[in-house]
Amino acid sequence: MGKFEDLRKQMIEYQMAARGLDDSLVLNAVAAVPREAFVPTDLVEFAYQDSPLPIAASQTISQPYIVALMTAALQLKPGDRVLEVGTGSGYAAAILAELVAEVYTIERHKILADTARERLKSLGYNNVNVLYGDGTLGWPEHAPFDAIIVAAGGPAVPATLKEQLAPGGRLVIPVGTTLQTQKLLRVVRVSVDDYRHEDLGDVRFVPLIGAAGWEDEAAQMPAVKKAAVSLPELMYQGSEHFASIDRVNLDNLLARIGDARLVLMGEASHGTAEFYEMRARIARELIEKKGFNVIAVEADWPDASRINHYIRNIAIDPLLERQPFTRFPSWMWANHSVLDFTHWLKNFNDNSAAPGNPVGFYGLDLYSLGASIETVLSYLESVDPATAEVARIRYGCLTPWMDDPSLYGQMVLTRQYKTCEQSILIMLQDLLKKRLEYSQADGERFFDAEQNAKLVANAERYYRTMYYAENSSWNQRDQHMFDTLEAILEFKGADAKAIVWEHNSHIGDARATQMSARGELNIGQLIRQKYGNAAYLIGFGTDHGTVAAASEWGGAMEVKRVQPSHIDSYERLCHEVETDNFLLPLRQPLQQSVRQRLLAERLERAIGVIYRPESELQSHYFYASLPQQFDEYIWFDETRAVTPLSREPLKGMPETFPFGV
Repeated sequence: MGKFEDLRKQMIEYQMAARGLDDSLVLNAVAAVPREAFVPTDLVEFAYQDSPLPIAASQTISQPYIVALMTAALQLKPGDRVLEVGTGSGYAAAILAELVAEVYTIERHKILADTARERLKSLGYNNVNVLYGDGTLGWPEHAPFDAIIVAAGGPAVPATLKEQLAPGGRLVIPVGTTLQTQKLLRVVRVSVDDYRHEDLGDVRFVPLIGAAGWEDEAAQMPAVKKAAVSLPELMYQGSEHFASIDRVNLDNLLARIGDARLVLMGEASHGTAEFYEMRARIARELIEKKGFNVIAVEADWPDASRINHYIRNIAIDPLLERQPFTRFPSWMWANHSVLDFTHWLKNFNDNSAAPGNPVGFYGLDLYSLGASIETVLSYLESVDPATAEVARIRYGCLTPWMDDPSLYGQMVLTRQYKTCEQSILIMLQDLLKKRLEYSQADGERFFDAEQNAKLVANAERYYRTMYYAENSSWNQRDQHMFDTLEAILEFKGADAKAIVWEHNSHIGDARATQMSARGELNIGQLIRQKYGNAAYLIGFGTDHGTVAAASEWGGAMEVKRVQPSHIDSYERLCHEVETDNFLLPLRQPLQQSVRQRLLAERLERAIGVIYRPESELQSHYFYASLPQQFDEYIWFDETRAVTPLSREPLKGMPETFPFGV
């Protein structure tokens, strides 16, 4: 089976079947059509992603799931004659051609009609007829049709199309007075003048342009409807506006957080200063006013331990004296925004009225294989030299791969190297067996060693599985982060209250995004499932500005320009709100209608440590339901890149400590 066949199979399994689409005839038809043949050559690698893709004439090829969903709604039979309005690339027409006797498809853009006609012919779809014209008028010369499908949203169901339905015929079409309020309808012709309408749910499509649709792209809302309050206007009314991070009043946010034990704060990118600074501002108030005493972040445990030692005045093991946050991407934590917060934490602990319960800083991630092994060995050398020697032998299996653990996964997968799993797990079990003995001497140091030993075991498994089960490795990573957080809370005691800093894609509930359809979970979902309303999830977003990111994994940091948000995204809605910065409550909305109108899935942008503006739609957008994903959303219309640390402290001024050496 080739690469695209594998991807097609995964698309059907995770994007369609996992969402409940069980029409075997439609799924078989989708499996028979090579989607890669219908997308632009430079976007072939994204052909099977769960998103629309741009094609010529500023149009798109629809999300695969939506194509399959609408096709299933037609309830087709093999002998049917079908009319499609909006040929686009020809992809949906090809799927229809796999199911029925004849397909008639109309496209208003000549370049698309001509290209689709040739493409379908070259692929052997001889039962498809392509017309360049106004699809809202149908194709009366070939009417009546057993089914009609419309791939664009109109203000109403065109009477011309209804009249071209055969008795019992089905018409599936998106309809709405605006592009933001569309419903997918199925219209069944019961008799000559009798039609039954069925609501199939909320959708979002490009406008249906034509004589029986919108007049043109600029006329997507009739004048009579413009008096209604738009969604951006409702969002303005239902949000709290602020001029700057320093001056924002967070009293209402803290009231909404209430007695929550966990507050998760995200980021739409790993390199945006405002996200770090606002999280720090909120964290300071949570620490001062609500007694939060744990900061848990998307960073490696040994690196975060360096900050933890600094803010709590704990001596650092001389054998582990090294510069933290050197692994790519170093700017994610070694930046001035984090540095300022680190100094604030130290000052708070130094002057705290409750010195016995200082704020701690902990890393939840699992990439620090080499540093964690070093930490475990150093600990054992100091408490049990004989066991340390045994550990050195057991961990030696991983020694060749310290600099690039991903190579270990490749070698194990190709059976060129034995798995280290057994020896690593035995080492962890041996350490845990001596928990009581070791922890009596120094509980804090044992806890640190224990977490590093668990990290080594989980990291070994992660790197071993990442090449053959991508969603499995993602789940392993987030499960590790959740388990580590649970261990921290248990260690800190019943009064522990944690603030979690991670990317939106980790802290927003995965069940509200297309991640769930791929079988992926995240720490936000796991926390919500266990803690319910005792956890408060806050997402962050921006429209434009600059961001610190690389062009490829392991590449140099660049300050990149963030593209203005996509027209079909939550970010575009936020950009249209008449204020630059705001807090939007979603669990306890100031305007209940805001939450309801935001529930329908839209695109959402996620920029990680890599940013590719040239393929932004395919590389950085996914579908989500914002109110189900987060309890609150914080918006900055324009943002700037974080400033990385130079690592060179001024003479006599160790101001980059604990990041410098």
